[in-house]
Parts: sequence; C-alpha cells; structure tokens
Amino acid sequence: MFFEKCPRCDLNYITASEKYCKVCMREMKGDNAHDEIEMCSVCSENPVLPGRDICLFCLKEMSSQASAASSHDDSNDGEEQVNTRALTDLDDVSSMDEIPEVDTDIPAGEFEKMAGEISSLESMREEEAEDEDEDEDDMM
Repeated sequence: MFFEKCPRCDLNYITASEKYCKVCMREMKGDNAHDEIEMCSVCSENPVLPGRDICLFCLKEMSSQASAASSHDDSNDGEEQVNTRALTDLDDVSSMDEIPEVDTDIPAGEFEKMAGEISSLESMREEEAEDEDEDEDDMM
C-alpha cells in the first residue's frame, strides 16, 4: 500500500486510490465535525461539563454532600481553619513602622559610564542604519 500526501492540504496521508484526505473531503462537502455529546457518568441523563465527566446537577449534589459531610466532622483533617477573630485583631496601619526611603540617586561616576554606553549604542545603531541604506543603494 502506497501513501502520499493529500494534494489539497499537504498534511494528511492518503492511499493512491483516494483523491483527497477525509478532512478535506468533509470540508469540501460542507459537513461540520459532529462531536458526540458525552453523557454524565453518574446519572446518564445530562451532558457533561467541559473537562469533567459529570453534569452540573451531579457536581452540585456531590459538592453539597461533601460540604455536609465536612461540617459534621469535628476533626481538622489537616486543613487550616480560618479564624475570623484573628483577622480582625490585626494592628492598624498607623501603628506600623515607616520604611525608610532608600537613596535612589545614581552616583556621578556611574551616570557618566552609563551615558557613554548609551552614546556608543546610539552610534552603533546609526552605523547599522547607514550600512543598510548603502546595501539598498547597491542593490538598485
């Protein structure tokens, strides 16, 4: 059996007896790819949610059952419980220490060095632009 690439899309392989690949045939006929709707694995009545194997109704049921079961458990199960009282007992912002400002000035020697590097970069860009212009002139 000899395979060759589809002449229309040049992506898929077809046998020598076929004229176009199945994807191109479907596109030329105007058929849309019909994805089968997956049904819920729990109730088998409703379509599943994208990326899941259960429907919205079953997901809500499971989450409500899980929350009811966790509320009946008095054990901590390693999960950290949020204490709302601890959140309200935080210090006021006014009583916090101020962070000292950091001197952000660039030293004079460093500034001169940076200015020299910037000017050399600008001159390099100008030289490259001139070289490109010369190359374009030579090509014409």
